[in-house]
Amino acid sequence: MAAEDFLLLIDTAQYGKSWDASSSLFQGQVPKDTWIQQISAIRSALGKLNKREIINAQYMTRLPGAPDGEYVVIQYESSFDSKQNGVETVTPMLDKDAQWRVSGYYIR
Repeated sequence: MAAEDFLLLIDTAQYGKSWDASSSLFQGQVPKDTWIQQISAIRSALGKLNKREIINAQYMTRLPGAPDGEYVVIQYESSFDSKQNGVETVTPMLDKDAQWRVSGYYIR
């Protein structure tokens, strides 16, 4: 699954590889160096992942600020050393080559 593979790269600090595995939409919006800098700062501040469980998954064809397409918005309840109650949102999309790749990752 694209979301789980992406999260594994993030969890193991393979930030450059996570960008490489992301969708063309994601890559077009966030330069690789910027992504690596931002995600490494965020994840190092959170500490080690302790738990992650899917709490919601929704198929959508329209998302704010994104072109129409096929998306799955997946929300995970996550716990880290420095943040006990986080929600990660991972949004895989069907990319131009008909492969599912992550087009968005957010944590709050």
